[in-house]
Amino acid sequence: MATPSPILQLKRATLALGHQTLAENADLALARGEHACLVGRNGSGKSTLLRALAGELDLDGGERFVQPGARVAYLPQDPDLPDGRSVSEHVAAGLPEDRADEQHRVDAVLARLDLPAERDVGHLSGGEGRRVALARALVADPDVLLLDEPTNHLDLPTIAWLEGELKRFEGALVLVSHDRAFLRAVTGITFWLDRARLRRLDKGFAHFDDWAEEVAAEERRQLESLERRIKQEELWMHQGISGRRRRNMGRVRKLEALRASRAQMLTNQPGSLKIDAAQADDSGQTVIEARDVAKRFTREDGETVTVADGFSTRIRKGDRIGIVGPNGAGKTSLIRLLTGETAPDSGTVRHGTNLQPIYFDQRRTQLDPNATLWETLAPKGGDSVTVGGKQRHVVAYLRDFLFEDEQARQPVRALSGGETNRLLLAKLFARPSNLIIMDEPTNDLDMETLDLLGDVLADYDGTLLIVSHDRDFLDQTVTSIVTVEHGGRVEEYPGGYSDAVRQHGELLGGSTLGRKTKAEKKAKGGGGNRARERPDKLSYKEKRELDELPGKIERLQTKVAELEEQLADPDFAQNQPDKFQEASDALRRAQDALDKAETRWLELAERQEQLQAGA
Repeated sequence: MATPSPILQLKRATLALGHQTLAENADLALARGEHACLVGRNGSGKSTLLRALAGELDLDGGERFVQPGARVAYLPQDPDLPDGRSVSEHVAAGLPEDRADEQHRVDAVLARLDLPAERDVGHLSGGEGRRVALARALVADPDVLLLDEPTNHLDLPTIAWLEGELKRFEGALVLVSHDRAFLRAVTGITFWLDRARLRRLDKGFAHFDDWAEEVAAEERRQLESLERRIKQEELWMHQGISGRRRRNMGRVRKLEALRASRAQMLTNQPGSLKIDAAQADDSGQTVIEARDVAKRFTREDGETVTVADGFSTRIRKGDRIGIVGPNGAGKTSLIRLLTGETAPDSGTVRHGTNLQPIYFDQRRTQLDPNATLWETLAPKGGDSVTVGGKQRHVVAYLRDFLFEDEQARQPVRALSGGETNRLLLAKLFARPSNLIIMDEPTNDLDMETLDLLGDVLADYDGTLLIVSHDRDFLDQTVTSIVTVEHGGRVEEYPGGYSDAVRQHGELLGGSTLGRKTKAEKKAKGGGGNRARERPDKLSYKEKRELDELPGKIERLQTKVAELEEQLADPDFAQNQPDKFQEASDALRRAQDALDKAETRWLELAERQEQLQAGA
């Protein structure tokens, strides 16, 4: 079978940004109908490579080819939305010249994306602006579609709609996105930009993790082989250096070349994030209690928005709540109600004792764009930052979050979106807390950072409130889902996002949560509040926790034994009283953590046994 000719292609492409090479001798070819994702770390050059594919950036070497007559549409990560132009005019500007009079195409895509035709694009919210930029890209009916983080700021109904559109798209598609579920749904080819090398896998993103592990394993084998060769050459030099000098010098040069190769391989190894959240003392058992809360407000356009109408909930210590819903329904407003930032029109909100919250704001208002990274972490001066009660040098702490040393003196405004989010995480996680509130934390973060953030939150002993449209991230981190819908309807469902979908139908597939009405649920389920019923099996998060707890318990048991042995030394208290007190406090904390872990394991194991017995 003949290989289809490419509609879009890069040949031996080289791209550089300053002194950094982003891509070297990169080959990329896509035929009509092929849908690919482009993955890689933040800062690896994905957006730059996408711009080069779109023809908006010249290559430093190599060639770009687009099939003659093919239309290429490009959605940048931060689209330009100029003041003084209506939504309809801005979208119509995306029509090809030979279809400039087809206003009906503009009207159709605006209707599908629920966009106000006459609004000024310069005054739109983040979600509205993203939908306008998408509409402009889609209205052209392109042959090639290049999308950079298309799901940022989109709600779940719009993401579901976009998935359907892209699955039906007959042209060539290249996607950059951190949304794993979205990539799995729409891609059949994976490009991986890693340390200036572009790799291709003729499978969709669902196979990326296994592929990446294979590549890493092969690199480790190559490095081990190189190290063995270096040892052999070093041994030869040690034993044979008194031989004929000319021949020896050749071996010396070979050894130097091997050492240079090893240094290059080690230099090219990607750095690893070291994120940890400083934890405060425990809060009270009840963290937030809301009773019959109602809240309404009027937007700038005069529309009255009902955030909640008679909503009640009790959030206990250790609960992990995910909040989802359409844009504009009031998710952020509900967070502000629950945290006491705004007062309800009726009903009450009560907070527990000893709360020490940190708040990740999707607009990043905690960061001064004109301040340097150094000033952001050490606003009172000096060269250190207090992280969980301990002093760390600012530059060393920034390295944990993958910042280069020279970036410490750069202003925040010079950072990319992903870097800005990492800086905000660094600032917030330095402070001890027992309640983390995160409003859209996943925007602009790469997958590795998302995975690590999920692990950090999984190990966090406090309480979580997370607003997100990232389905995989919610499955990793939460134990119940609160849905906020237009009209003030707020409901709670046990488990992660996938659990809620399985229990209640297609979650947020439209303007309502599920397909069943309350009457249908009552008839089928016998009447109780379905949102409060237990699921018929452990959630993804609970199963993962159950699997990880034995290892955690073993580590804590070892730590307790070591501390007890240290404290049993009769000379320890007399000779080192300060360290003796530190060890005593550490033993108390370790014993408390061990008790909690053992209790939680028993609870989950017994519950799993009961669910399996009743299946």
